[in-house]
Amino acid sequence: MAEKKNILTYEGLKALEDELQDLKVNRRREVADKIREAREQGDLSENAEYDAAKDEQRDIELRIEEIDNILKNAEVVIEEEVDVNTINVGCTVRLKDVEFDDEMEYKIVGSTEADCLNGKISNESPVGAALIGSKVGDTIEVESPTGEMVKYEILEIQKSAML
Repeated sequence: MAEKKNILTYEGLKALEDELQDLKVNRRREVADKIREAREQGDLSENAEYDAAKDEQRDIELRIEEIDNILKNAEVVIEEEVDVNTINVGCTVRLKDVEFDDEMEYKIVGSTEADCLNGKISNESPVGAALIGSKVGDTIEVESPTGEMVKYEILEIQKSAML
């Protein structure tokens, strides 16, 4: 079975590479120092600091492995080349909730960098999936978590600004 491609924007790729670098260079050294200090305290069988440091070390190594796997299967969207005639990953979209006449703006990103609190929705989320391929003026319907249908009108599609 082929592994799933991880769609990333350049911004998302850079953030993961920076996190990986920090984990490998800084966090590994910090936790190694904690383990060494805890060992110097003597009996490891009842040493909470040692257990906590080993748990932290395990978490760091798991996150490094996770990021390595994401990057190994990454497909980077070049946002400058995104077609703004239809919605796709890398676009920023301005929508209007038809019922409440409420406007919102989202950047469409791959699932690994989705962060709805910061306006980044996944192309695999219900709203993101419904938006993919749509054009300005289209109205899409999305089922809300409560089961109700919500209608959104697409007001604008633009290339996402590079940071």
